[in-house]
Amino acid sequence: MWIGILLGVASVGGIAYALVLPYFSGELKAESRQQAVVGKAAQEGRPASKKDRDAARRKQIESALDITSSAKRKMSLATRIGQAGLNLSESQYFMFCAGCGLVIGLLTLFISASLFMGLLGALIGAVGVPTWMLAYLRKKRLEKFGADFAGAIDVIVRGIKAGLPVSECIKIVGNEAPEPLATEFRGLVESQQMGMTMSEAVERMAQRIPTPEANFFAIVITVQQKTGGNLSEALGNLSRVLRERKKMRGKIRAMATEATASAAIIGSLPFIVTILIYVTSPDYIKLMWTTPTGKVVLVAAGMWMSCGIAVMRKMINFDF
Repeated sequence: MWIGILLGVASVGGIAYALVLPYFSGELKAESRQQAVVGKAAQEGRPASKKDRDAARRKQIESALDITSSAKRKMSLATRIGQAGLNLSESQYFMFCAGCGLVIGLLTLFISASLFMGLLGALIGAVGVPTWMLAYLRKKRLEKFGADFAGAIDVIVRGIKAGLPVSECIKIVGNEAPEPLATEFRGLVESQQMGMTMSEAVERMAQRIPTPEANFFAIVITVQQKTGGNLSEALGNLSRVLRERKKMRGKIRAMATEATASAAIIGSLPFIVTILIYVTSPDYIKLMWTTPTGKVVLVAAGMWMSCGIAVMRKMINFDF
């Protein structure tokens, strides 16, 4: 019965996570900050100042890159599967969800001997587990892309300084760089071969890989294509900025290590205490899952514990 209660708590927590997370994501915060900066229109009849011209130029660049509309656009399932690096179609993904739900549902039914718990386990296995796995793989792939992206830009900069065209430099990165950089840069080459301009190709890459690094690269390429200038110098500056961001991210994680350890200890204490009491006085703690009142208290405690863990995770998960 306690397994069923834990599954119920996990189901409630998963639903709350899926509903509440978008409202606290860094992308929505960044979008609101961006709209606050560039959303003020110049007053009618007021002479154009340098600030107004700069705002208009930023707005023109954003319109060209379609950053705002792409941020508002909801990602499809196929897009999320592609960002996770999985070679699956939507039908294959749904088949995997059904199989996962069937296996977990049968295991839960066998352990708990309850049809309701079996259906609940099947629901968690069909919806929660594949969604979590997809989000985890997507996050790891995007982090790998951002970690290796500065090195790929350095290769392009050295190639341009050596006299090679940008397309050839990108082709070299697509052939020599590790995954997922190789796949994405080969996609850039294929897009150009199909007739797209460099600006359109990098914009598509920024939509496929929604990371700050890809957005910065798209902005630099697009601005250089529209206004001209020294591309190798601009990409070199971008590489330095990305490396400094990486250093700053490492410093932030190092500073947050103490808070992470404290949150892990606080979150694990109730489970450790429960196990110790069960080992020393099993009849005393069994009342929590053998009596109706104990079951209600256990479910309520699990829900509050999930809320506390979510709050602590939000406090130590810095958006950078």
